[in-house]
Amino acid sequence: MLVVSALLLLIPIACIKKLNHWFKQQPQAKSDNSYQQPMGGHWLAGFSLVTRSPYLLGIALLILIFSTLSTFLYFQQAQIIQDSFSNSAQRTSIFAMMDLAVNGLTILIQVFLTGRIVKSLGLAWTLALIPLLLIVGFILLSISPVISVLILVQVLRRAGNYAIMRPAREMLYVVLGREEKYKAKNFIDTVVYRGGDAVSAWVYDGMRSFGLSLGQIAFVAAPIAALWAYIAYQLGEKREQLASKGKHYE
Repeated sequence: MLVVSALLLLIPIACIKKLNHWFKQQPQAKSDNSYQQPMGGHWLAGFSLVTRSPYLLGIALLILIFSTLSTFLYFQQAQIIQDSFSNSAQRTSIFAMMDLAVNGLTILIQVFLTGRIVKSLGLAWTLALIPLLLIVGFILLSISPVISVLILVQVLRRAGNYAIMRPAREMLYVVLGREEKYKAKNFIDTVVYRGGDAVSAWVYDGMRSFGLSLGQIAFVAAPIAALWAYIAYQLGEKREQLASKGKHYE
């Protein structure tokens, strides 16, 4: 499998070379030398750009909430599966089946539905779709924190994120300049995302130490998912406004 993975990496390398050749042939690339110049700057430039831009702060908050809720579900998944199956082979089998379902759904949705969803709903509602579904998922988990509900929520959330939420989220950066795309985005995708993982794990452990059950934690997570949906919708609306004006957001 490692050899297969290594061989598959050759495909994006070929794509990069092809795209680079295509880009150099474009009139804009030939006329504007700034596209070929390194950006330079300080290593904290991404952080500075995020703190100065309400739009980028919104994206950072979007990623932070996403990371937090994903961590909550991850720990709930670990506990519910551990309580449901005493045999490690059974637990491994469940995880494998969940991954297979997520990967299969992701491919099908991306190929046949993602583009149609964005065109029919618009970016704002597309971004809010998975958070809205997750509100329902957390409410179901709060009522019945059992293995069947967990599998349903996790598979739909992960497949929805990979196939719908992630592509729509990347569209938010299209209206930004080079600095924001490659510095601020890098800060958000690393520091904010991974920092959110760590902090939310501490928060989850804190709630468990205070005696909150899995169902109660899911109930707490539902309004957080509602906030996530609201922020996602507002960012989608703002992006559409900026795109219609043909301006970069500062």
